[in-house]
Order: sequence, then C-alpha cells, then structure tokens
Amino acid sequence: MLKVKSRGNETVDQMLRRFKKLCEKEGLIKDMKRIAYFEKPSEKRRRQMRKAQKREMKTLMEANGITPPPTKERTERRGREHA
Repeated sequence: MLKVKSRGNETVDQMLRRFKKLCEKEGLIKDMKRIAYFEKPSEKRRRQMRKAQKREMKTLMEANGITPPPTKERTERRGREHA
C-alpha cells in the first residue's frame, strides 16, 4: 500500500502529484489497465514470452558490452497548438 505524507507546507495538489508518480513507478496503473478486461490465455502467454525475450536480449547485450537501444520517448503532438 502506497502512502504519501505531507512535507511541511505542501499543497494537496503537490501531494497528489507525488502519489500519482509513485503509482506509476510501482506499475499499479499499468496492472489496473491490464486486468480491466479479460485476457485470453493465449494472449497472456504471448505477452509473457515477449517480456521474457526482451529481458533475455537485454542481459545478453549487457554481457557483451553492448548498450541496449534507447526506449521510446514521447514526442510532442503535431497539429494545432492549444493556447
């Protein structure tokens, strides 16, 4: 269970922001989205296999001294700018 204690004269908005970051760091949001809908056993196996392959590739690259490729970063949205 995650707990966020107030730091001095911290506002509720700042505490909420810290709580959301903790939830994201722990992977709670990702898990909640994943279990919101039924996942077929075949899809579950496929997801687990992809995760294992990714993990194995990362360890092999680190063992050989190769840096893994950078993760995707969110890019700015294109189109009209909101004012």
